[in-house]
Amino acid sequence: MIPWTQLGSAQIPNNGGELKFSQRGDEFSIRLSGIRGELMNSRLYNSEKVLAELGCAHLTSTNNAQVLVGGLGMGYTLAAALKAVNENSQITVAELIPEVVEWNKGPLGNCAKNPLQDPRTKVHIGDVRQLLTIRKPTFDAILLDVDNGPEGLTQKDNSSIYSPQGLEDIYKTLRPKGMVAIWSAGPDQQFTLRLKKAGFKAEDRVVRARPGKGSRHTIFLGRKA
Repeated sequence: MIPWTQLGSAQIPNNGGELKFSQRGDEFSIRLSGIRGELMNSRLYNSEKVLAELGCAHLTSTNNAQVLVGGLGMGYTLAAALKAVNENSQITVAELIPEVVEWNKGPLGNCAKNPLQDPRTKVHIGDVRQLLTIRKPTFDAILLDVDNGPEGLTQKDNSSIYSPQGLEDIYKTLRPKGMVAIWSAGPDQQFTLRLKKAGFKAEDRVVRARPGKGSRHTIFLGRKA
C-alpha cells in the first residue's frame, strides 16, 4: 500500500479547523483535522459533477450565461459547469480558502482537467455570501457545494446561506428562470419545503458518489418562478 504524503495544509477562517491536502499515487485527498475525517477525494466526484449538470441543464443554448459556483473543492463542479455552457459564458467560482485555489493550480488540477485555466473562469477568493447578497438578477445558475449542505459542518456560519433570508437573497440574485442547485451529504425534507416557501419550484435528486455505487448524496434544485 502506497502511503499518503501530505502536500499542504490550510486554516479555515473563524476557527473552523485545519484542512490537510495529501496525495497517494494519483489519488488526492482533502481532510479536516479531527473526527470529521475526509471531506473530498479525487476518486469520488460523481455527485459534484451531477450538481453542475443539473444546475446548468437549462443553459446549453443560452448566450452570455453567467454561472456562480460556490466552493472550488477539487474542481469537478467547475469543470462540469464549463462543459455545460457555451463558449461566450462566464463562470465565477468563489473559494474561501486561498490555499485550495493554489492546490488546484498544481497537480490536483489535472484531476478535473485544469478548469481554472479555462478563459471563461473567474476566481473570487472570499466568502460566496458576498456574491449571494447582490439582490439583483445577476446569475443564470448558482451551484453551491459549500460545507455539508443546508446544515453547516466545518462552519456554522454557512447555515445562514440556506436560511429563509439566505434563500431570499439567492432568489433575487438569480435571473428569470434561473436555477439554484445545492449539494448535500443527505436528504432534508424541511429544506425542500423552505425552498418552496422562498418562491422556488423545488425538487431533490439522489446521486451516488460514484456512478451506480458509493454513498448517496442529495442535490436540491430550485428554479426561479
